Amino acid sequence: QVQTVESGGGLVQPGGSKRLTCTFSGGTFTYGTMGWFRQALGKEREFVAAITWNAGQTYYADSVQGRFTISRDRAKNTLYLEMSSLQPEDTAVYYCAVKPGVLRPFDRPSQYNYWGQGTQVTVSS
Repeated sequence: QVQTVESGGGLVQPGGSKRLTCTFSGGTFTYGTMGWFRQALGKEREFVAAITWNAGQTYYADSVQGRFTISRDRAKNTLYLEMSSLQPEDTAVYYCAVKPGVLRPFDRPSQYNYWGQGTQVTVSS
């Protein structure tokens, strides 16, 4: 099965920036959509951003629009999330995921079949 591994999390101060990386292995990397989700302590997992693997069309949650950028390197089977202007509300475990297909919706965890282990991002001074 497809394996996904996130990295790049850690502690960052408010207003700071961080880049998350997700690498893939064990499958055929011709997917419909790749996504980032996050889950804060005591809250449900929520959509952050998605990108279609081939065409590179991007979608963002309102809460991160203009601050986060999702991208991918198809040759390296790698997904990225560039985060800026981070706030304490962004503190969460961040997960990458794989969704078959390129049609909406993109913001539902149930649409994604493969998940990484998550990486913790903590925004605090």
